[in-house]
Amino acid sequence: MIFSRPCGDCGGDGEIRRRGCDRCNGEGRGVASEWLDVRIPPGVGNGSQVRLPGAGNAGRRGGLPGDFVLTVQVEEHPLFRREGDDLHCVVSVGMVEAAMGGHVEVPTPDGPVTIEVPAGTQSGQRFRLRKRGVPHPAGGGRGDLWVEALVVIPAATDDRARALLRELATVLPRS
Repeated sequence: MIFSRPCGDCGGDGEIRRRGCDRCNGEGRGVASEWLDVRIPPGVGNGSQVRLPGAGNAGRRGGLPGDFVLTVQVEEHPLFRREGDDLHCVVSVGMVEAAMGGHVEVPTPDGPVTIEVPAGTQSGQRFRLRKRGVPHPAGGGRGDLWVEALVVIPAATDDRARALLRELATVLPRS
């Protein structure tokens, strides 16, 4: 970060014994770099601003420093898509679990959880995990995590698998 701070030669007055200060060109402040530790509240969105009072540039001729305003840019996540305080993700569900029902592991920001998918789950079907989304920046809860099922159908690559699928096709009704 680059900030302006009071000039060390003239003490921020802009003059040394009634002549302009050579170091700060009479402004009473110079350019210096320093590190700031900034706490970003959980759940802030893209474009949110965090204000640090008094941490900005020094005022002219000994004036008070201004505020430092940081604009947050949130990177895309490889697994989750954000909409407000809600998160969305896609999980693979095996053909057998989708047809018969079963348990599927779902990633969440707090670690994986196991959910139960009902028998007959279709690709694109969504499940809601309450309060597993992004925390509200002002406090008071969290958004939800929406999980979309992507039913994965394996390829029948051998004669036995093809025969079993043909038999299954005669037993199950077409939808």
